[in-house]
Amino acid sequence: MVISFDELKGKYKNISDIKGKVAREINSGNLIRLVKGIYETNKDVDGAFLCQYILSPSYLSFEYILSFYELIPEGASNVYTCATSLKRKDKIYKNYFGIYWYRDIPLKAYPYGIKAIVKDNYSFTIASKEKALCDKLYVSKQVRSIKDLKELLFNDLRIDIDNFKSLNKDDLLFLAPLYETSNLNLLVKLLKE
Repeated sequence: MVISFDELKGKYKNISDIKGKVAREINSGNLIRLVKGIYETNKDVDGAFLCQYILSPSYLSFEYILSFYELIPEGASNVYTCATSLKRKDKIYKNYFGIYWYRDIPLKAYPYGIKAIVKDNYSFTIASKEKALCDKLYVSKQVRSIKDLKELLFNDLRIDIDNFKSLNKDDLLFLAPLYETSNLNLLVKLLKE
């Protein structure tokens, strides 16, 4: 269960040294620090469930979701790639559960193609495979031609062509223009070929 320092202050209100009590709980393994002021009580929880508690608003996307949906052949264990907006730079947090990498996408594109999941009393949000692909193309090196885009998709990212063809074309055609970058503009052209 995720718990904040403010909640711990209420829980330990009869203790004079609350910070000392929290430090002892961390040292004993009863609390695991996610980020300053946010803790987890269950060391066995799936790290994917925690990304929104570390930095909010955010959702799982990029390589993590592309790997989850088997669009790319590999994913790094315990590396959770997340999308956020308005942070203006990448943010990386490391804790007991893994590495959490947050990257900005345009606010205009942020609310589409994501769904909330509640599992084991945790609430988190994930991108659709189409949204994860758009997010990844947004942060990838910008290319100048459809030929270069195909190279990026099928050689650099190693997306299987059959998996690519199985993506929801209408979703991609809706999402891609929201990013306003050459990679996503070229994706629209590729889809219309």
